[in-house]
Amino acid sequence: MTYQILSRYDPNAMIWKILDRQLDLSLQAHVMGILNVTPDSFSDGGRFDGQEAALSHARSMIDEGASIIDIGGESTRPGALPILAGEEIERTIPVIHALRREWGGMISIDTTKAVVAEAALQAGADIVNDVSGLTADPEMIRVCADSDCGVIVMHMLGTPADMQNSPRYEDVVGEVSAFFRERVSTLSKAGIAAERLCFDPGIGFGKTQEHNLALLRNLGNLAPTGFPLLLGVSRKSFIGKITGAELPANRDHPSIAMTSIARMNGIMLHRVHEVRGNVAALRMAEALISV
Repeated sequence: MTYQILSRYDPNAMIWKILDRQLDLSLQAHVMGILNVTPDSFSDGGRFDGQEAALSHARSMIDEGASIIDIGGESTRPGALPILAGEEIERTIPVIHALRREWGGMISIDTTKAVVAEAALQAGADIVNDVSGLTADPEMIRVCADSDCGVIVMHMLGTPADMQNSPRYEDVVGEVSAFFRERVSTLSKAGIAAERLCFDPGIGFGKTQEHNLALLRNLGNLAPTGFPLLLGVSRKSFIGKITGAELPANRDHPSIAMTSIARMNGIMLHRVHEVRGNVAALRMAEALISV
């Protein structure tokens, strides 16, 4: 049985190297659980911005099957304004310290600021997840090169404050793919080993609904050959526009459907809010396909 809903992406027994560890992406897909320690994120702002609430939610996501916990202290919702690095550090670093003391799994810091990334890595984070693709802060490349951490390079047109102000592309698939190729060249020359890179097309970040759908239909044509692709569609507004689910929490079922479809077409990394359902969907998809 074959599926041609999306362009097929073949991980080719891919290994993502992260510090002194590696994530095997050859057979079983992995889930990154979202932990927003913010008062204003679009889906769950304010729910986990205290350390105990954040740790409790992290534990729940780990129990439900998350391989990575992605901790963010600054909202990147459309229209969000940047906060000071000191405030972001105050929100995230105590949670990273505490989680690292009790869990040996992988922790990601979701930030565009080099000083925040450096503090997070020193506190025990393994991965830097930068929605600007390491373009917002000129020091971010050095921080990542010095640490040998895993690096997630996302594509975004503009900044969270203005990214949804009439985003335009001549060819969204070609332009996102070209950005990734440029990043491989630039970051590799700067000392970030290629095997530590992962790419995220940035669904909803400076894209219209038509752009998002075009990228989702062409996931196999985005990341350079041999590099892993991370998909983050969980609870995003384009899902609400298609399904009529106005509240983000009511978008989990279609988000899980997208996870299943993407896995059937070879996508092995998924950033989600609701871990249990997405992990179950991945395991069912894997039971139905030859990997």
